[in-house]
Amino acid sequence: MTNEEQHVPGANDDSVGDEQHGSEVPAAGPEANASGPVPQEGDLTVEDILNSEQNAAAADADATEAVDPANDEANPYLEDLRRLSAEYANYRKRTEANVGVEKQRALAAAVSPLLPILDDLDRAEQHGDLVEGSAFNAIAQKLRGTLEKFGVVSYGEKGDLFDPQLHEAIAQVPVPGTEQDTVLDVIERGYRLGDLELRPAKVAVAVGADG
Repeated sequence: MTNEEQHVPGANDDSVGDEQHGSEVPAAGPEANASGPVPQEGDLTVEDILNSEQNAAAADADATEAVDPANDEANPYLEDLRRLSAEYANYRKRTEANVGVEKQRALAAAVSPLLPILDDLDRAEQHGDLVEGSAFNAIAQKLRGTLEKFGVVSYGEKGDLFDPQLHEAIAQVPVPGTEQDTVLDVIERGYRLGDLELRPAKVAVAVGADG
């Protein structure tokens, strides 16, 4: 056998090897086990089926609750919940409406003990002790101004029509020509705070004289 005849089989072996290397060989190992048939577009997974059933059941339940009023009777706690909600709403309204009144009452309790001091200042002014520019007069003005800022208002003036809701008659003085009972003199001024009456005015009342 010549050298050329011996070289030919070697060439044929290389070509066969090239064909084997170029051919597709399935991979072995975990990657081969992980690969599988590709799901088609129309196939449904288990999650799709479960989600579909849940959505349908929820839709049926919502439709039944919306249409069937008997569901209210089936729930024993629904009526109690509605009653408690209505009671709480009424409670909030009453509380908010009473907030202003409670504030006025608290302020009234704080300023009421100062009213006798205001009476002393009025008497001092009537006797000429509150001289303009004096320290005593300056203190009196500060006290009165502070109470006015809190909303304390005084009432009761000579010549006012007598009102038993506002005035407390200490004395009645017959005055000829008097057609209506009027305030003849103010003993102590009355004070109010907003809608709260701190005290009525103590007055002497002029009444009509007989004959």
